Amino acid sequence: MSVYITNYEVECNAGDLTSLMKALYNKESKITIDTNYINGNEPVGLGKMKDGNFFEILINKVSNVLKDSNLNDFKDTLLIVGSSVGGMRESETIYFRDGNYKNIDPSKHAISVISETLDQKFSFADTRAISTACTSSANALLLAKRLIEVDAYKNILVVGADALCHTTVCGFHALGVLSDSPCRPFDKSRNGMNVAEAIAVLLLSSEKSDESIEFLGAGASSDAHHITHPDPEGKGAIAAMSAALKDAGIEPSEVDYINAHGTGTTANDSVEALAISQMFNNCYVSSSKAITGHTLGAAGALEAAIACETIHQGIIPPQTGLIEQENSSLNIPTAPIDSKPCYVLSNSFAFGGNNTSLLFGRAK
Repeated sequence: MSVYITNYEVECNAGDLTSLMKALYNKESKITIDTNYINGNEPVGLGKMKDGNFFEILINKVSNVLKDSNLNDFKDTLLIVGSSVGGMRESETIYFRDGNYKNIDPSKHAISVISETLDQKFSFADTRAISTACTSSANALLLAKRLIEVDAYKNILVVGADALCHTTVCGFHALGVLSDSPCRPFDKSRNGMNVAEAIAVLLLSSEKSDESIEFLGAGASSDAHHITHPDPEGKGAIAAMSAALKDAGIEPSEVDYINAHGTGTTANDSVEALAISQMFNNCYVSSSKAITGHTLGAAGALEAAIACETIHQGIIPPQTGLIEQENSSLNIPTAPIDSKPCYVLSNSFAFGGNNTSLLFGRAK
């Protein structure tokens, strides 16, 4: 059974989807420098959304998808949420306000608080919450695809959502991988990543609409090389990309564009570039994280929406921040490419060697 993405909405540091795609095509980084997260006022580049209540923005985005879809309600729709932060920011707010943990509600700290909040508002048939670090919402999409293919559900709403919080920023700082400027994926002089926040909402269906993008393939792997570093030979990344292509019945030569995981860290970019160069000859490659930062558990869903919109608009986004390319075998555009891509692959890689690749195409 075919699976289609029929509707989607996002919110991130660059704004909504229209503003985000404009920033991608115009190479306008939306990373800001902040000194409020690391002890000693150390500057770090972050991707912060506009001011507002995170859950109010989330509910608004889901409402828009419901309004713009052909569904009267979500009573027969499964909700799958992918997140790595869940309610952590609310817990932090209480802790910093009170100076202790006593008033923190554990039930509002968990990953499932996002799905529970949305279910209370919209009454879904059932809900699931997935947390696999930076592949969380990519794996939510993979699961949704599998469930629709076996006719378990006709419609599934996938939400990727992570709020910016001190715990994650300080955690990545402890690993020594944060940049004090907008990240520069695949650049020889890149110096780290930018932690960011985002919300992405995608409605998947077994029925095609006029504007549908077909969700053709999904592949996952676990190279289990190291808790934070990828396998230096790229075996896990290759396995995930290969599985997505096999699932779709697509050859590597048919892929027009890869939205790379491309975090701007030394380890990730070199390994991902190696893996891509071993599988693909001349398809375009760029990372949207130079604009959005790394939105953690929301990244897979956010970048799936970017992949779908790239197909809709027929223009491949250039790489922002690239000064001197490290791996010359990659075909990284530095200006928008008007090529009307048919097949777009989106990569998400996470701690523990958890790798997920998703393939999207024009609905036939």
